[in-house]
Amino acid sequence: MANESRPCPCDIGDKFDYGGRGQEVQVGHIKAYVCKPSACTDKAVIVIHDIFGWQLPNTRYIADMLTTNGYIAICPDFFVGQEAWKPSNDWATFNDWVKTREAGKIDKEVDVVLKYLKDQCGAKRIGVIGFCWGGAAVQHLMLKNPHLKTGVSLYGVISRFEDKQSLLHPTFFIFGEKDNIVPLEQVTLLEQKLKQNCKVDYEVKIYPGQTHGFVHRKREDINPQDKPYIEEGRKDMINWLNKYI
Repeated sequence: MANESRPCPCDIGDKFDYGGRGQEVQVGHIKAYVCKPSACTDKAVIVIHDIFGWQLPNTRYIADMLTTNGYIAICPDFFVGQEAWKPSNDWATFNDWVKTREAGKIDKEVDVVLKYLKDQCGAKRIGVIGFCWGGAAVQHLMLKNPHLKTGVSLYGVISRFEDKQSLLHPTFFIFGEKDNIVPLEQVTLLEQKLKQNCKVDYEVKIYPGQTHGFVHRKREDINPQDKPYIEEGRKDMINWLNKYI
């Protein structure tokens, strides 16, 4: 996502060489990647991708990680067939590109995915996580959608809290200390607004020295100095989901 003052300098980071354990399915009018645990469960997590789309191996890696922790995981194409952003694209065109892919306008797709999870997968308790663009989408859903149990927003641009609305569900916000897309002053403002308005459980956590995308777009073997924080972010995400789903 972009800082409101400039085009997004979002780096794809370390693109994982990962094939995925799940399968691609058609869910209503959209495609989705789905992975299920070996044991039956009624717990599911919707994974909302970043600007690089639903087919990014890194995002599928996280979906599969959720499955190994006992969740049905689904990563739908919330761009609904529109092209994902490519690192080779001209960043000067980013603002026009993202205007046709608004993170706050995914309600129709979420309703379709929720119906699929309930009717086809037997899910009764459903949460959501999202990265970057998807992190902003999680913020939107935590303010609006009554059917989700909880959410984890990972380095989502803080634009959904300009109004005085309060979260409907427990929400965990993950940020990197050195994220130049979501600067710390915006995080501080978010915390102030949550403290004033929020009536449900929430947590805002800043990870030392970390840049945008660190939980899913950094490989710990390439970035040994970041490894403890990458692992901590992933563990914190799982623990939050375990607590509220």
